[in-house]
Amino acid sequence: MSSSIVEAESILAVDIGSVFTRALLFDVVEERYRMIATAQVRSTIGTPYFDISESIFLVLTRLEEITGRHLMEEAHLILPAQDDGSGVDRFVLTFSAGQPLRVVAMGLLEDVSLASARKALESTYCQIVEQIGLNDRRKPEAQIDAILRARPDLVLIAGGTDQGATRSMAKLVDLLVLALQLLPPENRPDILYAGNTAITKQVADRLEPFVRPHVVPNVRPNIDQENLLPAQEKLSEIVYLRRSHQLGGLQSYSTISSITPQPSLRAFGRMVQFLSKLSGASQGVLGIDLGSATTGVAFARQDNFSTIALPYGSGYGLAAALEQTPLESITRWLPMHAPDETVRDYLWHRTLYPASVPHDLEYQAIEQAMLRQILALVARRISSEEGIYGFEPILVSGYALTQALSPAQALLTLLDGLQPIGVTTFILDPYGLVTALGAIAPLNPTLVVQTLESNALLNLGTVIAPISAARYGTPVLNVRYELENGETSTIEVRQGTVIPLPIPNGQRARLHLHPLRPLRLTPDGKDTTRSFRITGGLLGAVIDARGRPLELPTDSARRRDLLKRWMAALGS
Repeated sequence: MSSSIVEAESILAVDIGSVFTRALLFDVVEERYRMIATAQVRSTIGTPYFDISESIFLVLTRLEEITGRHLMEEAHLILPAQDDGSGVDRFVLTFSAGQPLRVVAMGLLEDVSLASARKALESTYCQIVEQIGLNDRRKPEAQIDAILRARPDLVLIAGGTDQGATRSMAKLVDLLVLALQLLPPENRPDILYAGNTAITKQVADRLEPFVRPHVVPNVRPNIDQENLLPAQEKLSEIVYLRRSHQLGGLQSYSTISSITPQPSLRAFGRMVQFLSKLSGASQGVLGIDLGSATTGVAFARQDNFSTIALPYGSGYGLAAALEQTPLESITRWLPMHAPDETVRDYLWHRTLYPASVPHDLEYQAIEQAMLRQILALVARRISSEEGIYGFEPILVSGYALTQALSPAQALLTLLDGLQPIGVTTFILDPYGLVTALGAIAPLNPTLVVQTLESNALLNLGTVIAPISAARYGTPVLNVRYELENGETSTIEVRQGTVIPLPIPNGQRARLHLHPLRPLRLTPDGKDTTRSFRITGGLLGAVIDARGRPLELPTDSARRRDLLKRWMAALGS
């Protein structure tokens, strides 16, 4: 082992969420990087503190209790580490707390520049509150009024291919200038220009008397090409600048951070992209970070990579999810009867008290039913009409899924909500490790690789979900699996069932699938006999032959009985 590894730095990563603040400590153990400890406390971004410093102090105090390591001196983090082992060498900070930026998107064509602008904005914590395009039929004064009423934190201007439209873009900028003149300087939004580069100087000259614009390369340099990354990176910087004024203490901690504090989703997405490149597989990697206010989604497949911040969450974000979800879509997942008003009242109560814990089985079931619907909204947003095929793996983070549920409950919730098709391994990130490693990656790639090799992430199991048109109860598949010790077993799978395979956690096995009826595991058609190796997870492996989309009986008694049988099959 090289001395650069042995003498490497210890790193502390802190993530500020809307409800929880988490800290993770990394150091070298026996010449390899490891996550030493993690701690979590309630965030103090709201009353009575309105400052992240208090929750950071509390979480570091908790880390000191866990590790016996002295991290603070007079309530300040010790940087760098001292000869006596106290302190840490580096500190990184990520955040998802705070209100999303209110954004006005301005562009030319709805399906071209404005579509690219929306994609860029979806990559971080932004909310589009107004949109103005070439086909907007409102009079100029009405458009100006719309901008003023929107009270934007940011205006994103896109449109015109490079060396393309100039006159129409100039009109958009002139419209914005009129709106800026009517706003007091302290209320003027940030401006991000991501349009035709041929008029960048002209745009800057028009805007600079009022606001110094941020300028990035065109998000749509030509009609058939998107270039979102520069805009996405600049948006992350703008989010940080805005948050540094909203979250007390963020600016002071940025002075000791080894890199500029960054949105949690950006760090999470960086790791999903890294894992996709590391695997080299064509299936791609899907990451879901279900927070209280926002669900961050990142998916990477070959050269395609996207991050999306969806305004749905398990606490504050329940309100937006409820607006998109009929109540019957939630109550159908309940294994017992609960009056509609009880379900509705409890979920709205959770939006007010997102850190509360359900105190009986009925409320636990309501929360799990709502989680299924949030995941269904995620699946609807990212999938094609044919469903979610073959991400390998699907990586899941967020307290509501990784800490509040048992492994069996978590896996069944994920299967019911996402309804994946094909062969997928589900990985849980119970400590927020992926976000922390994404922030550390630019500083120390070796730490990232070695920590991932340490099994800090939990393998729930590999799920095989075939699609078949067979009737319920019809045999559709024979599965034979061979364990490393030579033991073999064969299981017949019937349509409509979910069957666990008892493959020990961490043990390799070879699966042989023999279709008994026409079925498919990939989008490109029917599958014949297949053999492949898997690694057993906490629940071994699972065959989900319930079909897609899942169809639940309309009769309440039959539906509840079926839900209970599915839960019992996985030991929940």
